[in-house]
Amino acid sequence: MYDFFKKSIVFLLTWEARLVLSRYKPKVIAVTGSVGKTTTKDAIYATLSSTLHVRKSEKSFNSDIGVPLTILGLENAWRNPFLWAFNLVQGFALVIRRVPYPAWLVVEVGADRPDDIRRIAKWLRPDIAVITGVPDIPVHVEFFRSPDELAHEKRALAEHVKEGGMLILNGDDARMVELCKEFKNVTTFGFGKQNRFSASHQGILYEKGKAIGTRFRLVHSGLAIPVSIIGALGRARTYAALAAFAVAEVAGVESSSVTRALAAWTPPPGRMRVIKGVNGSTIIDDTYNSSPAAALSALETLKEVKAPPSGGRRIAVLGDMLELGRYASEAHRSVGMRAAACADMLLTVGFRSRAIGEAALDARMPEANIREYEHTEARRVGQELRNEVREGDIVLVKGSQSMRMERTVEELMAEPEKAVELLVRQEPEWLLKK
Repeated sequence: MYDFFKKSIVFLLTWEARLVLSRYKPKVIAVTGSVGKTTTKDAIYATLSSTLHVRKSEKSFNSDIGVPLTILGLENAWRNPFLWAFNLVQGFALVIRRVPYPAWLVVEVGADRPDDIRRIAKWLRPDIAVITGVPDIPVHVEFFRSPDELAHEKRALAEHVKEGGMLILNGDDARMVELCKEFKNVTTFGFGKQNRFSASHQGILYEKGKAIGTRFRLVHSGLAIPVSIIGALGRARTYAALAAFAVAEVAGVESSSVTRALAAWTPPPGRMRVIKGVNGSTIIDDTYNSSPAAALSALETLKEVKAPPSGGRRIAVLGDMLELGRYASEAHRSVGMRAAACADMLLTVGFRSRAIGEAALDARMPEANIREYEHTEARRVGQELRNEVREGDIVLVKGSQSMRMERTVEELMAEPEKAVELLVRQEPEWLLKK
């Protein structure tokens, strides 16, 4: 019964969304990829919204129900049939009476299973498509025969770009560049010098000896422009900013405006956000989700952060990475090997993550520095670690969505009263879930 109800809602919302696109004719920017979609979408919105009338997908609304909701400007009604009925009425009203509507839409498009993106792309027909990249072992690969099949699914968005539209690619992803070589009007971004928008001198911003953000130089058209992003760390923020510069050029927004917007931008919660921890510690909150590539990158950033002169430990708290199918064991072990080189102390949460601990032990991390917890004990990890962290410690917390690793962060925060503001999954519907 619920499946029938959901399919009916998706059908009606999609119908309304298509009518709205036909009536108001906004420019559509669609973002997909296996890493960094939400951060990239938010960076693009931040850079365009200061000069253009723009709407973006809220949170990670990237499914066959989330994309229509974004177009219609409606909220998720979850399992409330009365709120869904209200949403449908509101959507229809948008179709029949003309109201002020955004000139630009920035939407995120995701894929859990084959044809997820293709079904949306066929009717969405973006003016600009951004593909952030697909790692060798991407998240959500469980229901695909291989990472290559998932990469082809992401490519489907490019197939449906409007005539004369622009495709913007992560040029460091050689596989995706090869898959998209037949398309016209392509521009690239990344760290490689072959990209139209490239980054150099990537590093960490410090204030009073503590990490506060990311810095790099944008290299474009013979110029090198310094860029700063406050509040979050890691290469993913730089990739997102580069994509935003590329989109801004197409939209006619000047680079100086983009630089100012990024300096004022706060990256979304749970994506390498820097949070004050108890006892003078620093938390790197990367709890939105996890994949092998993202976990490895997060660990490299943990290693890169400088401890204060007084000293401090690097502590990695890593939960299970889900939806990896047959790649799960290999992926967890690769993360464990990296953790041994990047962290002084390792805490794992979940039975899959035991392979992380085992690999770290094999890589000669002292056994006394490794702890294992059950998949339901994310909050307990934080409670126990809270009594041990000290001034200068840097704590990375990461895991897949279902592991609820934000509960660990909440226990470690110096200001837990700000959890609703700073952490992911703080909506009442999520907080009620066990």
